[in-house]
Amino acid sequence: MKRRFITNLLPLIPVGIILGTMIFSHSCANTTTPPSGGPKDTIPPLITEIYPVLGQTNVPRSKTKLEIKFNEYVTVKDPKSLFLSPPLEKSPMFKLKGKGVVVYFEGDLDSNKTYTLDVTNAIADNNEGNMFPGYTLVFSTGDRIDSMVVTGLVQDCNTLEPLKGATVMLYKDHADSAIFLKRPDAAVKTDDWGFFCLRNIQDTVYRMYAIIDENNNNLYEAETEKVAFIDTLIRPVTIVNDSLPELMKYDMKDTLHCLERKTEYELNIFREKPSKQLIVNKERIGERTAYITFMAPYAQIDSLWFKGIPSNKIITQFNLVQDSLEIWINDPKPQPDTLFLNVKYMKTDTLGMLNSFTEEIKLAKPKTSLVAKSAKKDIKHEDTTAVFTLEAKPETVEQYGFTMEFKYPIVKDGFDSLEFRSINPRQQEKKGKYKVTQDSLNLRRYIIMPEEKLQQGYEYFLKVPYRKFMDINGYYNDSTEVKVTLPTDDKLSSMSLVLSGVNNKYIVDLLSEKRDKVLRSYIIDKDITLLFPYLKAGKYSIRITEDLNRNGLVDTGILLEHKQPEKVRFYKLEDGTMLIDIPEMMELEQNINVTEMFK
Repeated sequence: MKRRFITNLLPLIPVGIILGTMIFSHSCANTTTPPSGGPKDTIPPLITEIYPVLGQTNVPRSKTKLEIKFNEYVTVKDPKSLFLSPPLEKSPMFKLKGKGVVVYFEGDLDSNKTYTLDVTNAIADNNEGNMFPGYTLVFSTGDRIDSMVVTGLVQDCNTLEPLKGATVMLYKDHADSAIFLKRPDAAVKTDDWGFFCLRNIQDTVYRMYAIIDENNNNLYEAETEKVAFIDTLIRPVTIVNDSLPELMKYDMKDTLHCLERKTEYELNIFREKPSKQLIVNKERIGERTAYITFMAPYAQIDSLWFKGIPSNKIITQFNLVQDSLEIWINDPKPQPDTLFLNVKYMKTDTLGMLNSFTEEIKLAKPKTSLVAKSAKKDIKHEDTTAVFTLEAKPETVEQYGFTMEFKYPIVKDGFDSLEFRSINPRQQEKKGKYKVTQDSLNLRRYIIMPEEKLQQGYEYFLKVPYRKFMDINGYYNDSTEVKVTLPTDDKLSSMSLVLSGVNNKYIVDLLSEKRDKVLRSYIIDKDITLLFPYLKAGKYSIRITEDLNRNGLVDTGILLEHKQPEKVRFYKLEDGTMLIDIPEMMELEQNINVTEMFK
């Protein structure tokens, strides 16, 4: 077949706001090397010829080559950005030829199929590295060009930040296994805004996914990659039209035009928890302490027991996601050098099914040096003491009180003997009352909450007297005292959140400006006013997570169960921004209707 080249670029290259600059530069730019000492070249390369032409049909399937010529010498900066849809087993190859790039493929193309080759962020000029703004070449190995388009946004499920470089995939095969075994029928990469546009696709019904394709094989590998999916089957409703803003190749710094693009679908990407269940680690970390770790969360244990140890002497505690179990023996007498633990639990078999299985675990006592055994001076004080931490933070003590956490479970407590007192700015001392509650998720952790309202400028002391607590080892505590002072800095501010429409359990987080740190956190299940005192001037975000299973955790999704990650919303101000700018010496109040946020 005779090659056909084009030189009229205007109807072929929809580059949006960039187009005016490109047209001007095409008419007046010198294609030779500029004289020494002249202005720096800031103009990106321009297409002068291309093959096949946009929308060409009956392109050969075998030994297919695509050629793009420019007005100056270029180089391929990022070969991974040469993205073919539908993808082949191997990524496109390229070679430089004169002032152009020849793209070719290893393997034959499919018959009667529309292909798109996206070269956005792939090509730059050879002198100054000015990036070619982008272009999508569309052609077909059959006698027609598919004409539908779908658009959308890919974002992180927890931060709702857009994700650049995620691979969005469409499958005509609706089986759950397709994403693991087959390459998609159409695919595209997201841009800097997390935006994607799957153009020139067939008018049919698809399943839609997005992945962070770590190895660029266009298959989902659950152990190492993140995934997102649309709950229902989708069918394109928009016909390709080069006037559509969604098809334009914008400068990513052009906020206005980038935000104007229509997004039909929103995908929240997440990392799945492992699904295969088995014991992956076990260790005895002390005379009476051991732990076992499971591969997947929410391990189902029917029973466990030690040989030769009564069951009423065993204390156990799962972590929050139930993939790690701590085990203690509540008996101060010396234990055998080797313990034999039997665990009956639901284990994944060779067919991927959960079945009841009893596993015997051998737990050897940690090795102790001969020197430590023979020399009393080498025995650490903490080895014969009921070790604990006592903490309080000025910014949270009013809401969370003091925390007391032991290294081992205690069998004798002395909470009635704690000494709580305050000293006001005039150095007057006063004893105070308190309440003690055990953490529902950590049996070694206790909350000591003052009964009186705490005052700014006051010093508060909590003292733990000597030998009032005994742990499972038979050891008693040392005396410890902690002090906390509520800030008096006049420059500090406060914020209150008046939350209404609370019809479920939610997690409310105060985040830093970059959303990378959780500064304060609450769990709520009713209308309430939350207080955030002693805030430094700065910008903050409010994140609210819908805790549907009411476990107090932000749960991820499960692809094969069609379970999305728990919904996250960020509080937006009237102008649409998600950042609350808090100046110095300010008391702010924000009203949030939670029901409205999660519509």
